[in-house]
Amino acid sequence: MSKNPNKGRPRHPDILTPAEWRVVHLAQHGLTNQQMADNLQVSINAIKYHINNVVGKLQVIPNSGVTDKKSLLKYLGAPKDSAFHMRKNMNQHLNSPTIVNSIGQVSRTVKDIEKSEAWYRDILGLKHLYTYGKLAFFYIDGTRLFLSEAKDHQNEDKVESIIYFQTNHIKESYQLLIEKGVEFTHAPHKVHTHDDGKEEWMAFFNDLEGRPLGLMGQY
Repeated sequence: MSKNPNKGRPRHPDILTPAEWRVVHLAQHGLTNQQMADNLQVSINAIKYHINNVVGKLQVIPNSGVTDKKSLLKYLGAPKDSAFHMRKNMNQHLNSPTIVNSIGQVSRTVKDIEKSEAWYRDILGLKHLYTYGKLAFFYIDGTRLFLSEAKDHQNEDKVESIIYFQTNHIKESYQLLIEKGVEFTHAPHKVHTHDDGKEEWMAFFNDLEGRPLGLMGQY
């Protein structure tokens, strides 16, 4: 008689496990299965297993819109214990016309991240914040510059730059923009947790010419 490996294991208090939420956030950022596996340092089969479980759990929730991995891009969700999920001031914000507060970040693709990092830091004198692999971040007068290495960055089919608008309440701003007819390509999702524990969330939509724009907020 085979034993049930889950027998006696307490039910997780959230609809998804922490590992599944990590996979969801990466999938919502548009990463491939291999990129997610590399990011989390697990096998690609583990990623496929988590995606299958996530879709199975979320597709039974009314109005979740989740049917497969691609549909996760527009799924709005967060762990129960996250600051994003626990915000209490949504009604207060809905009475305010402010959706974005400032330009929080501008991204640009470059051919060589090491040479570009040195140029923006040493020639332009921008404050270098940190570099992760092929990504480098700078700061100037309240705005972040995000450089990413792309070998074909001059290809017309590739996005060379994105403007990210800073908002104090990304979930509420997202919902207000939807009410105004904006169609999002990526719902709000966590992209990074800083050393101080603050979470960074982003969402993406297009302008009238189909060029990508971003919303960014911290919790």
